[in-house]
Amino acid sequence: MVRLSFAGHEFSALREGALYWPARRALLFADLHFEKASWFAQFGQMLPPYDTLETLAGIEALVARTDPREIWCLGDSFHDSAGCDRLSGEARARLRALTGGAEWTWITGNHDPVVADHCGGRVVAEAEVDGLVLRHEAERGETRPELSGHFHPKLRVQVRGKSVSRRCFVATDTKLILPAFGSLTGGLDARHPEIVRAVGTAAEALIALDDRLLRFRLAA
Repeated sequence: MVRLSFAGHEFSALREGALYWPARRALLFADLHFEKASWFAQFGQMLPPYDTLETLAGIEALVARTDPREIWCLGDSFHDSAGCDRLSGEARARLRALTGGAEWTWITGNHDPVVADHCGGRVVAEAEVDGLVLRHEAERGETRPELSGHFHPKLRVQVRGKSVSRRCFVATDTKLILPAFGSLTGGLDARHPEIVRAVGTAAEALIALDDRLLRFRLAA
């Protein structure tokens, strides 16, 4: 994890696409999209049904590494509001162990405006924590510093003559968008007009490596 300063707070950006807040011992994720494959299966599009277990394994690894007191999920944690009902027995048990091991908060998103309470944790539409607004989708007119998800930003860069796509954070002085953490989420180019419209024209894409943070200007 590497240091990331935002709005007067110190965070650690993790290469896996999560954010750690040392002062609060808080771990933040965006766009887990649990049970996306099972949602598609209902409509005859069969995808490998392992996305939820893979995403849970990623969360468990970061929880073991950071030992958080708080966990915040910034919306679209489930691919739809019935996703919690479709969890397998194993996935439900592992998720309940996670939500029972920390102060877990689900922030609702456009995919999961309702989160079933039998997955553990508390459910809120948004929150303000130590002067930062935590919500699912960035609000263009918001003047307070804001952490959000929704857009699944990725950046395509040239490395040794090859085009490589990496999940990234998108940051301005007052907005920080987290990449999607879910294993079956895809991504939107960080230069996409919808992202620029949400954060303004002075944004950077940030790619977290194990030992440094790469910064790329998105708009002049």
